[in-house]
Parts: sequence; structure tokens; C-alpha cells
Amino acid sequence: MTSQTFKTHVLTIAIIVMASLSIQAQETGRTGQPSMQELIEQSLSKVQDFNPEALLNSIAEMKRIEAMFPDSIQPKYVMALQSLNFAVMNPHAEQTENVLAGAKQAISQMEKMKGSDPSDICTLYGFLYMVRIVQDPAKNGQRYYLDVMQNYEKALKLNPDNQLAKQLQEKFFEGMKGGN
Repeated sequence: MTSQTFKTHVLTIAIIVMASLSIQAQETGRTGQPSMQELIEQSLSKVQDFNPEALLNSIAEMKRIEAMFPDSIQPKYVMALQSLNFAVMNPHAEQTENVLAGAKQAISQMEKMKGSDPSDICTLYGFLYMVRIVQDPAKNGQRYYLDVMQNYEKALKLNPDNQLAKQLQEKFFEGMKGGN
């Protein structure tokens, strides 16, 4: 479950799905300022080699974008997803617990917002619990296994077309079977 190949697959899938999401841009008016979508895309374009520093910089940029657009779900979603990507790739890094706390807070905020997608919320919670298992499979495997399963199943019940939920669930099954 914690093999480097597994972590790389999960990160790659999450980035590909996130990049392929159709996001409606929110314009900031005629001030010449970039739109929220443009800012998000600029930040994500800097994360090409998935190194920890690039992911942490992207998370920090998402926090700034979120502060500029506090009523928008998308910056919170991207920040949470980038945080979970960092954590699954670096489960024992010094910054991981703070990054996970930020992800959980962003997910909780999204959950309370009008217009949030319950399927995305469940997917992110499932990913959060999956990261906990990756951090310590012996201790957290039994503790969080059902949480991961139930969140992915609920996400797919709410939206059978949720590609991130499908792919993370598939990787979770592979990891539980001992595959890479």
C-alpha cells in the first residue's frame, strides 16, 4: 500500500482528473486582474514534477487564491486535493500533519457551502482516510478501511461519473490486495 509506485499512481491520477475537470471561471470584473480560474491554472502549471516543494508552493498559492475568492468552492477543492497529493507522496514529512489539517478544514468548509458537490466531498474524505492508512498501514488500516470504502462508494452513488472517486477507489483496492 505504501510503495512509491502506488503513491506515484495516486498522485498522477489525482492531478490528471483535477486538470480535466471542467471548471467555470469566475471573472473578477474588468479590472485587468486574472480570473480565479486563470490563477488556479497558473498555480497548477508549476507542479509538473510532483516534488514536495512544488506541491507545498501550490498549496500556499491556493490558500492565497482562496483568500481572494472566499465564497468559491474551487480554490478550496484544489487546495484540499493538492494537500492530499502532498501527504500521500510524503506521508512522514515534517509538514504533512499541518497540510492534512488544512485539507480537512477546506473539506469541512466546502461541505457547508451552497453549491458544493457532495460526491466531491465524499471523494476528498475518502482520500484523506486513505492517506492516513498510507501513513501507518498497521495501525490505521483497520481503523480507516471502512471510512475509505464508504466514502468512495457514497461518492460514486451520488455521481457515478466521478472519475477521481473511481480511480482512487481502484487504486485503494489494488493497494489492499498488495498490488502496485
